[in-house]
Amino acid sequence: MTAPAVPPGCPVRPTDTHGLTPLSATTGPDPARVHQELRETWGSVARVELEPGVPAWLVLGYRELLTVTRQEKTYSRDARNWRDLAEGAVPPGSALLPMMAHRDNVIGYDGPEHQRLRRPLVDGMAGTDQRRLRRSVEAVCAGLLESFTGRGTADLVGEYARVVPLLAIGGLFGLDRSEGHELLRSLAALFSGPNASRAGSRRFEDILTGILRERRAAPESDLTSAFLAHPDLRGDSEILQSMVVMISAGNETTTSWIANTLRLMLTDRRFRGRLRGGRLGEDEALDEVLWQDPPMANFPARYALHDTELGGRAIRRGDCLVLGLAAANADPAVRPADPYDMLGNRAHLAFSAGPHACPARVPARLITRTAVEIALRGLPDVTLDVPAAELPWRPSPWTHCPASLPVRFTPLPAAAAAPGGGP
Repeated sequence: MTAPAVPPGCPVRPTDTHGLTPLSATTGPDPARVHQELRETWGSVARVELEPGVPAWLVLGYRELLTVTRQEKTYSRDARNWRDLAEGAVPPGSALLPMMAHRDNVIGYDGPEHQRLRRPLVDGMAGTDQRRLRRSVEAVCAGLLESFTGRGTADLVGEYARVVPLLAIGGLFGLDRSEGHELLRSLAALFSGPNASRAGSRRFEDILTGILRERRAAPESDLTSAFLAHPDLRGDSEILQSMVVMISAGNETTTSWIANTLRLMLTDRRFRGRLRGGRLGEDEALDEVLWQDPPMANFPARYALHDTELGGRAIRRGDCLVLGLAAANADPAVRPADPYDMLGNRAHLAFSAGPHACPARVPARLITRTAVEIALRGLPDVTLDVPAAELPWRPSPWTHCPASLPVRFTPLPAAAAAPGGGP
């Protein structure tokens, strides 16, 4: 750890990033070690570097994170309050901007405007037919398993965990499978470099605009029709942005949840034994993953609206604060040492907290639980095809998620992948 020791309460010059730990170090192979070293050096709020020359505060403490997420009049979600961005310290081509720049949607506002834009999302999730969604996810999962069960090998991230959520969420909006796969390709392009990103963004919005037009002409029982009818959404632009937020955010986080649950099954003998032996229910297993590896390890961001103090640190107006969801979950001030003491405990911060907490936790759990159930049933003797220490990790400062899960299993006939099938 190279972060300089600074006495609690001592202000840090906002432009000084010399020796600071890169935020990306907290999502590498051993994030717990990095979190521990940051706590030992800084306490519950640590100074880190987002990218060269761009500092931020990483909120490591559970109670401090609740303070930041619940006090909108002190900590804003609106990136237009970010001093380093406003003063040009963040370059126009920064890789931070896709996640952190202001967006004219529910993510980019606080207060009444945020509440107005959030209501359609909350109402849409409340109106989701859970049985219908589960049947849809089962069919998606079975189809994906069928594509590789006869082969005896697969990548359970690229061929499964990354595909299931987008097809399931796309289905909620009325997209068929071919449109869902095309949406997946456009999302991949979004993160493939500037030229491909622009083309991917255009295609992504084109697909959603198409379904928007179809549902305006002929409404159905899907989220697109619900958004069109919702009185709080004003015009196609707001409807489209709401769709983009739901699909992109839901896909990324649910992918990570599925991937990390499967990874634990393949690499953690204790976790696998408790789940397969019936000592750990499926929902308890999913909650253990949320405590240990939340879908977003770090979440951007809040921006101080005035000078304040947090965790013994002097926070200046315009400072950026990153929500360390994984670190806060592991805060020794609230986390018992014995994992058995966590069974049934959903006080984790995997979905954040406060007014901007995730509104889609119920469908996300349903999609994840179904995907894990069908993978375990359809691949009963699945094993990791590389040493656990050699698993690659996604190069992201935001998610602690394997880039791939190469596995091997006994080849099975296609029918074994269907819901209710298998040995």
